Amino acid sequence: MDKFLIYDFNEGIVTLTMNRPEKRNALSETEEMLEFVDICAQIEHDPKVRVVILTGAGSAFSSGGNVKHMRDKKSFSAGSPLDVCESYREGIQQIPLALYHLSVPTIAAINGHAIGAGLDLACMCDLRIASTEAKLAASFIRLGIVPADGGAWLLSRVVGSPKALELMLTGDVIDAQRAFEIGLVTELVEHNQLMEKATDWAQRIAAHPPRVLRLTKRLLRESAHTSLSTSLELAAAYQALAHHTKDHDEAVNAFLEKRPPQFTGE
Repeated sequence: MDKFLIYDFNEGIVTLTMNRPEKRNALSETEEMLEFVDICAQIEHDPKVRVVILTGAGSAFSSGGNVKHMRDKKSFSAGSPLDVCESYREGIQQIPLALYHLSVPTIAAINGHAIGAGLDLACMCDLRIASTEAKLAASFIRLGIVPADGGAWLLSRVVGSPKALELMLTGDVIDAQRAFEIGLVTELVEHNQLMEKATDWAQRIAAHPPRVLRLTKRLLRESAHTSLSTSLELAAAYQALAHHTKDHDEAVNAFLEKRPPQFTGE
């Protein structure tokens, strides 16, 4: 079987494309899910990577779980309750742990339907840009299941608890405009301009010192669940590290000399 994720690297930017268009990029096989884990580990340890764009091949970003597998009690729907629990822990739940905590900034380029686990996958990314043709839904309740891949934790942090409850308790499909209005996506673009805009975002981010990009993301992530005093202490430690990078010296010198900086990641 071909790999689920197509990996493309260009000038510090990795584009990951979910490549099961015939299945609407459903998250159905454990092997496919573990690809996310392996690639995130690869990216985390590659200092050349500055930004990641995640998108889908074909007409969908990701349609979520495989409903036929649910009907047939296959894949992570198979076995006893304990088996199912373990399948989720060892399968799809590894994706949010790997992707959400990746130090490299991530952008979801939502090219089409992002449904159920597909929406959660978009919420695992730091930024979300959507095609005007995109449709989004936290539709688990319509299948008689709960968002077991981190959706309850993720969606509420993106749009707030009241909107997350509305989306999860109704299971309604919303269009891209509504997603933009509630802050689920940051920007809308015409479908044929999606990847161009996502790449523009990535380039603007990648233009900055790569080590400080990662430190900034880590600081924001940790600050979301710590006290102010703890966040300040962590910020002081990260700032001490940043002050001793060559890229900091280059940024200061370039600013004073009124020229574009040239960062090396050192």
